[in-house]
Amino acid sequence: SDLSRAAGPHTPTHTHLRRIYTMADSSKAQQRLEATVRHLTAASGRDPKPNEEIRTKAFPAQRHQVLKWNGWGYKDSAFELNEKGVVVFRGSRYEVSGMELPLLRKWIEEERGMDINDKSPSQLPITTVQPAIRNEGFISAVSGHHGAISFDASDRLFRSHGHTCQEIFTLRHGKPGRVPDMVVWPECHDHVERIVAAAVAHNVVIIPFGGGTSVTGALVCPEEERRMIVSLDTSKMNRILWIDKKNLTIRVEAGIVGIELERKLAEYGVCTGHEPDSQEFSTVGGWIATRASGMKKNVYGNIEDLVVRARIVTPTGTVEKSCQVPRMSCGPDINHFIMGSEGTLGVITEATLKVRPLPEVQEFGSIVFPDFASGVACMRAIAEARCQPASIRLVDNEQF
Repeated sequence: SDLSRAAGPHTPTHTHLRRIYTMADSSKAQQRLEATVRHLTAASGRDPKPNEEIRTKAFPAQRHQVLKWNGWGYKDSAFELNEKGVVVFRGSRYEVSGMELPLLRKWIEEERGMDINDKSPSQLPITTVQPAIRNEGFISAVSGHHGAISFDASDRLFRSHGHTCQEIFTLRHGKPGRVPDMVVWPECHDHVERIVAAAVAHNVVIIPFGGGTSVTGALVCPEEERRMIVSLDTSKMNRILWIDKKNLTIRVEAGIVGIELERKLAEYGVCTGHEPDSQEFSTVGGWIATRASGMKKNVYGNIEDLVVRARIVTPTGTVEKSCQVPRMSCGPDINHFIMGSEGTLGVITEATLKVRPLPEVQEFGSIVFPDFASGVACMRAIAEARCQPASIRLVDNEQF
């Protein structure tokens, strides 16, 4: 508020900010203002080359080779007991990997009342599923033309579920029902257009598949569906098509994984700031389809605040805004029809998103309150003062 009063109603200029430096009594305040100046200058990092398309790292087509087929995360990462009976986190992907967690077992047994030796092992990997329903006309139309296809049982099973408790329990202890009959991996928007057109012509069902992190049941195949069901996996559509550092926008394909997008954008000095809990596995297309919210929404906004233009292939053709601007004053915004549609209206293929310069500093901290009511009062005061940090959460002892 002091900054806005000193600089007037418009965006503060560097001259305004430097003038405020002389007014700042605290070195801490001056450091913050200096960081603001740097943040308002052009984003650091290298500049993209003209017409440069940037491909990011993607999961392999056979995702079950690196990811758990019956749970969340990577196969090589898990909690286990070592020879001393102490909990350790297996693997090497995370900061906690390989570390002993001596207090975790005590907390599980004493605070949660669980017997750590009471195990419920999963069934062996499922290698047999229901026979595929084949629509030969559709198969002929897409085979060898618009991306790879697979009828492999493991490929089909992996794309038959999201990550609700019910879906994971069925994988670990039950018998899967209807699964997709085929998986197809388009590599660009044009491939998706032709696949969808072939599906319409041959009366085939398409279920879009991004990161597979859905918790709404959107990937579950209806048991009564007798038409061929095709899982359209967007993982090979993982390019950044362009980066505009002057207008702070990017154009990306929908299959790009969130954490890989941020890693690549960091090389160019920008970020989206969108960090849902599933960022390590979820995709841009999935964010838009589920109207996702991120942990840093206080500053960067939710996905609806970041999307400038989304492109979706529907049974009647491609739909997108006619111009690439943040908003239009005439008529309904087509982006809001697309966001939250959960794959029911079509396949999201590309999106233009807003980005920001990388933050000058990232700081993390915590405050312990004497009781939950005090924490709520603090959160309310922060909200009223409109001074929320990028991410702020209040948790009680049970959640913590």
